[in-house]
Amino acid sequence: MKKIIHHLRRQPEENRRHILHIIIFILAIIMVMLWVFSLGKNLANPDTKTKIKQDLEPFSVLKDNIVDGVSNNPSDN
Repeated sequence: MKKIIHHLRRQPEENRRHILHIIIFILAIIMVMLWVFSLGKNLANPDTKTKIKQDLEPFSVLKDNIVDGVSNNPSDN
C-alpha cells in the first residue's frame, strides 16, 4: 500500500485528479447499488407497504384539494 501511495504522489496532478474522480465514481456506484438492494428488501415487507400507505394518506388529501381547486378555478370560464 505504501508503494502505491508513493507512486501516486509522483504522478502529475492531472493524473491524480483523474484517479480521484474514478475512485469517487466507483464508490458512488457501490453506494447506490447497496441503497437499491436494501430498499428493495424493505419494500417487499408487507408491514412496510402498510406503513407507506398510511404515511401517504395526507398527501392524497392535499392532491385532492389541489385538483378540486384547479377544476373550480373561475378564471377558466
